[in-house]
Amino acid sequence: MQAIHKRVNAIQQSASANSPNPRRRRRQSLLHMLKHREIIIALGSGVLMLTAWGVGSFSQTISVLLYIAAYFTGGFLKAKEGLETLIKDRDLDVNLLMIAAALGAASIGYWNEGAMLIFIFALSGALESFASERSHKDISELISLKPETAVKVGQDGMKVVPVEELAIGDLLLVKPGEVIPADGIVQSGSSAVNQAAITGESIPVDKALGDSVFAGTLNGEGALYVEVTSPAEGTLFAKIIALVEQAQNETPESQRFIKRLEGIYAKTIVVATAALILLAPLVIGWSWSFTFYKAMVFLVVASPCALVSSVMPAMLSAMSKSARKGVLFKGGAHMDNLGNTKVVAFDKTGTLTAGQPVVTELFVADGYDRLDVLAACASAESLSEHPLAKAIVNKAVSEGLQIKEAEDMRAITGWGIEARVNGRMWRIGKASEQDAAMPAALMERLKILVEEGNTVSLIMQDNEYVGLVALQDVIRPQAVAAISKLREMGIATVMLTGDRSGTAEAIAREAGVDQVFGDLLPEDKVNHVRSLREKHGHIVMVGDGVNDAPALASATVGMAMGTGGTGAALEVADVVLMNDNLEMVAETVALARRARRIVKQNLVFAAAVILTLIVGNFVQGISLPLGVIGHEGSTLLVILNGLRLLR
Repeated sequence: MQAIHKRVNAIQQSASANSPNPRRRRRQSLLHMLKHREIIIALGSGVLMLTAWGVGSFSQTISVLLYIAAYFTGGFLKAKEGLETLIKDRDLDVNLLMIAAALGAASIGYWNEGAMLIFIFALSGALESFASERSHKDISELISLKPETAVKVGQDGMKVVPVEELAIGDLLLVKPGEVIPADGIVQSGSSAVNQAAITGESIPVDKALGDSVFAGTLNGEGALYVEVTSPAEGTLFAKIIALVEQAQNETPESQRFIKRLEGIYAKTIVVATAALILLAPLVIGWSWSFTFYKAMVFLVVASPCALVSSVMPAMLSAMSKSARKGVLFKGGAHMDNLGNTKVVAFDKTGTLTAGQPVVTELFVADGYDRLDVLAACASAESLSEHPLAKAIVNKAVSEGLQIKEAEDMRAITGWGIEARVNGRMWRIGKASEQDAAMPAALMERLKILVEEGNTVSLIMQDNEYVGLVALQDVIRPQAVAAISKLREMGIATVMLTGDRSGTAEAIAREAGVDQVFGDLLPEDKVNHVRSLREKHGHIVMVGDGVNDAPALASATVGMAMGTGGTGAALEVADVVLMNDNLEMVAETVALARRARRIVKQNLVFAAAVILTLIVGNFVQGISLPLGVIGHEGSTLLVILNGLRLLR
């Protein structure tokens, strides 16, 4: 390791290839420009419209030419989209209705009104695209952080290699300011690592010897030597990229309904407009020019632009806000469903709890020193990889005890381990309430510890009963607050776990969960989720393990723990909590409810405006400019109302 440190300065020049790829930066810049072309086109159309209006008093011919340019600039893309829908899907959409209304206005001399319609319609489309872009922005920035190369440290020095060639156990050098290329454990050095792109944490996290780091996170001011723990395709970063590739494929049910309605509604409006033009002069006696004008106003004010724009801007804005806080949605449909949540079901181990057992109590018999017993147990367990053994070792280390070398260590199948420490044989294994030889004091304490939800191991020295060590997977610090917030929102909570009922009930009491089911197999969890769905409706399942995957898939919305979650859980989940913060469950449900309220506001407002303008056109009479402003103004308002969620 000393040789590695001597070459840190030398490698800083040779590792320059690990800096961001200039070609990639240029490509990202081009994509960024293309994303904004809609707003540029809309503004260009507006400038042409105003210029045409300004020169109209000087030259009618130039004014008309400028209006034509404004129509073409703002309407070309919308006309293309409408024609593609007509040709491919044999269906009408709002794009063709707006283009037809604008051309109709121009045909009777209302060039400015038609151009205004095109301009505002293009601007509303650009705003909706803006919402969509914002919802993808954090994810796109994450993808752009994907490392391409790494500085690998080997016996023959250091060399830059593609991340795809990294293997578990490789040692990497990560310089200050570089993106960490692989998941791993810090072997040397210290630094503050910005994990915002992965976990949503706003403050860099200090990393030192033994700490985990993730691919795609940004190293701070210190150099780190990192041992790879996952191949490129198995990193948390790679899992997130896979999730992103699945994202945006699902459309909210409310938006699917609006889309279905749009086709039927558009056809109805076209038929109604044609009938008005043909029948009104014959039946009512209107002049042809008056009828055509009324028909154009009707075509404008009856078009469902505001209805069509009522859903997605709000949902996309909510998804963007969630992404910035470390909650990743695979599609807008799940945000829509989350707003109807009635029950949240939690897995226990690794979800409500940290998934890492700790020693909660060491009870020793009379005549034994507690610290001596703990030191002996830790020495005996020091060679074991079992989580309970690690918890005992960690407890001894935290109390500053010396861990000695154990001899003759062996596992006792189905019970525990034994090892010789300081010439005495120590045995640590599963404590049983059916052990008739156990002293009464130990048996009494064992029953209490088990009732409290502990896993209890018996400690023996040679053939003497020495004491009991109680271990428990403690709940996450945020669990109680998370459950409390859900209860305040009127949402019931349930725990579904494969752990034994006594332990599950103890954790449930501490966390404040309403209902608990223990001793469950994966298929039992699925059955409980289905039963809850039948009884309550929309159910959210939160889990992290392979055994949770079937239940996550069966729930209305499945939420996976992003940092500690398995690949199977991440794959089937609809939502991922990248920072494993349980309090974000309630916060995200609240955001989804707010998004649904905004959607409802938008739909009611849009329908009311359309109905008012239609009635006003035939009862009182509405001028085409007022119809354009009323219709397109309502469209802009519902989009802006949805964009409020970005704040």
